[in-house]
Amino acid sequence: MLKPDFIKEGDKIAIVATARKIDTKEIEDAIYILKQWKLVPVLGSTIGISDHQFAGTDAERVSDFQNMLDDQEIKAIWCARGGYGTVRIIDDIDFSQFCKQPKWIIGYSDITVLHSHLHNLGICSLHAPMPIDIHKGTKASIDALGDAIFGKNITYTIPLSKKNIQGTCSGQLVGGNLSMLYSMCGSDSSLNTSGKILCIEDLDEYLYHIDRMLQNLKRNGYFDELSGLIVGGMTKMHDNNIPFGKKPKQIILDIVKEYGFPVVFKFPMGHIEDNRTLIFGAEASLQVTKDEVKLNYV
Repeated sequence: MLKPDFIKEGDKIAIVATARKIDTKEIEDAIYILKQWKLVPVLGSTIGISDHQFAGTDAERVSDFQNMLDDQEIKAIWCARGGYGTVRIIDDIDFSQFCKQPKWIIGYSDITVLHSHLHNLGICSLHAPMPIDIHKGTKASIDALGDAIFGKNITYTIPLSKKNIQGTCSGQLVGGNLSMLYSMCGSDSSLNTSGKILCIEDLDEYLYHIDRMLQNLKRNGYFDELSGLIVGGMTKMHDNNIPFGKKPKQIILDIVKEYGFPVVFKFPMGHIEDNRTLIFGAEASLQVTKDEVKLNYV
């Protein structure tokens, strides 16, 4: 996997919207942080426009992203927010120039579409907080984003969760939002997870649908040769009037019980305040013991 050049002071960082609409006021904190890091924020044409719930038409979002992708002065693209819409434009984006001179693509949630597509192109990307919610993040999550883009060494050590499955594994980090991974099965953006560490998180889903999505990933072979599984925030889950009968942890454990790879719960990633940056595509080592969980890059 190819890693883009890390950022240095004075670099230009684009903020664009590939999905739901957003205005400048909602990203003021992100602009402030970039300036504090002595970087130059460049707002895309999709910031402040709308087409119903989207940040402009599909064509407008493609054009904005493509311009920032091809502009050699732009050293990273920070996706402004998620929601829904990136999958509508992914097949119209030309990545040929980007593959010759890659830059960091940053975001999570709906941006999982980009992460998965870039992984299949052999380019690393950053699963990280976005301008829409950076103001809600912990100091640790903001610092982790800064460390990642500037190329500082990152190691995460987190407390034990009782439901973890112990073990040690290594492999490229892949994944993101479970709903998006589910929606891409069978497409050119679907992942080959063989020998890799899969990271998943989700928000505002029904428990039965979590089960349905995981069953689909299982039937698509996502767990067959998986090295390890990291589960982030399963945030604001819902149930039906007739209860599904299992919480997210038990649903996941039932799905993976036959495989034997290590599993980590409550990892700080996803729709939570402590959303730590992960370098997708990078080789990582995961150690899950009875005392702690450690993730580091190799």
